[in-house]
Amino acid sequence: MPDTVAVDQRRGTPDSTAMALAAYTTAVGALFVRILLLSGESGDYHYFLAPWYQHIASHGGFLALADPGFSDYNVPYLYLLAALTYLPLSALAGIKWISILSDLALAYYTFRIMSLLRPHRSWTPLCAAAVVLFLPTVVTNSAWWGQCDGIYTAFLVGGIHHVLRRRPWWACTFFGIALAFKFQAVFLFPFLLVLVLVRRVPRRCLLAVPAAYLVLDVPAVLLGADPVRLLTVYARQTGTYHFLTVNAPSVYQFVSVPGDTEGVRSAGVLVAGALVALLVGLAMWALRGRRRFGEPGSGAGVQELTDIRVVLLAACSAVVVPFLLPSMHERYFFAADVLTVLVAFGMPRQLWYVPVLVQISSFGSYVRCCVVPTVAPYVSMPAQGALMLLALLALLRTAGHEIRRAPGAAAVPAQPSASGSAPATART
Repeated sequence: MPDTVAVDQRRGTPDSTAMALAAYTTAVGALFVRILLLSGESGDYHYFLAPWYQHIASHGGFLALADPGFSDYNVPYLYLLAALTYLPLSALAGIKWISILSDLALAYYTFRIMSLLRPHRSWTPLCAAAVVLFLPTVVTNSAWWGQCDGIYTAFLVGGIHHVLRRRPWWACTFFGIALAFKFQAVFLFPFLLVLVLVRRVPRRCLLAVPAAYLVLDVPAVLLGADPVRLLTVYARQTGTYHFLTVNAPSVYQFVSVPGDTEGVRSAGVLVAGALVALLVGLAMWALRGRRRFGEPGSGAGVQELTDIRVVLLAACSAVVVPFLLPSMHERYFFAADVLTVLVAFGMPRQLWYVPVLVQISSFGSYVRCCVVPTVAPYVSMPAQGALMLLALLALLRTAGHEIRRAPGAAAVPAQPSASGSAPATART
């Protein structure tokens, strides 16, 4: 019998050579697809990224960051553009390769997270990483568009990985670095608030968020940049666009306001804040309130917040916030594109279709506004918003069910076999 068990265990373990070969093949295939798109020049490249690069190159490389007012981005991304000016690469290729490398980082952290969520399914982490690498929005964002959404999202996903590994200081540091690259990192801050309130992340660790942001600004300050301007860069960004939605599949696809939209935008921010606060409160009640009412199986907040619940709450936050806020761009669901893949692999029976809905919705807005604008008359943005709403409702429903149940309640009770021997437990 021991020999038979040993054989079964060896059969259940994939050959490491096959795993490595599959990983390398996936990475090479993903890079090949992206190389095919390297020559494409988007409108954002022409009007923003290329002029920023040229300004930096003509003003002494890093020395140009003494006055970063030529760009509306924070300086960490401008550091990368400045470094490119010293390399034998064209501006177009260099800008895109920065984003492509962030795609690989996304896939790496996807693999690491899934290795924690599904430790007994050895091929699942690799499959999840491959899906993320080949998502149409991920490929398009980096290899065709040259955008940097993959950079801040890689740090967000890396932060989630550190949360799962019980490294709260590293987690908050990663969230701070993500925020320093793009303001859209705040979409996961309601999730971070829940972690703090249930004491999965100690409050003192939150100091790492502003600390990481400030440390990344120090080189620019030493070069002569105005620290006040650096600290207020995101405040200036919020006043750039006055549309209710900038091609985003959000709730504002169902809202039409003639004339000035400023009042609706302000009210929308308040309503979004109230709804997000309500959802945070409900999550807190579900995670910690049961103990107050003496329900069986409920324990301390940290014990209630299992790893799959952590990732599920992160995905909810990544969808809820941009869906409710006004003036969102189509790219602002990038973190949702990635995190819904994670929850689908973590809970395949319940959520396998959610990343499909999110991807159709998100990529549909890409196609309509930038990739193939000639098809704009044939793509209904309200329909894209409806798909995102369906995905959001599915996530909230599953999250509500998941965090209400006691840990282990979903497991099927083992039944003895006819021969009386102990049954084998199914891998999850």
